[in-house]
Amino acid sequence: MSKPLDELYLVWLYSQVANTRVKDSRKTYWDLMRALFTTEFVWFVPNDDARVDDGRELRYQFLYDAEIPEVDPLWMDQGCSYLEMLVALARRCAFVNERNPKYWFWELIGNMGLSECNDAYQVNLPALVEEVTDQITFRTYDIDGVGGLFPLKRPTKDQTKVEIWFQMQAYVMERERR
Repeated sequence: MSKPLDELYLVWLYSQVANTRVKDSRKTYWDLMRALFTTEFVWFVPNDDARVDDGRELRYQFLYDAEIPEVDPLWMDQGCSYLEMLVALARRCAFVNERNPKYWFWELIGNMGLSECNDAYQVNLPALVEEVTDQITFRTYDIDGVGGLFPLKRPTKDQTKVEIWFQMQAYVMERERR
């Protein structure tokens, strides 16, 4: 991705899930967002490629919102970042449930074990993000989804083999029953 456009896009993605005007490093997540933005979402389970399409679709809304008439087609065709996938997935969660996308985004971040990773948090963030995203990508989390995006209390299937869309639906439905 091209640097200036990438930076504008990262700020736009951040604004979809957090307040860009907050300056307190204990309440900002720029480093986490940047690490997720520079990590490509790769899929292996059939139909998870739809999450790539959802994430990349955000680019069109960004261009519209930023009033950018055209960009290099190569920028549009690049792979989907984990951040894009998560923002788009949070929107999907909000579509099937009454909570807003910001709520769902931070729920996903919490499920990934990254909610403590604000800008004041002292950790090798790129290494941690790589470890967590690899666990999700390669489905090395528990069969009940713990360690993944959608941990379930009562799974009916091995979640490491279920596409993200159906994991999401099971998770949202289980949360509604609580």
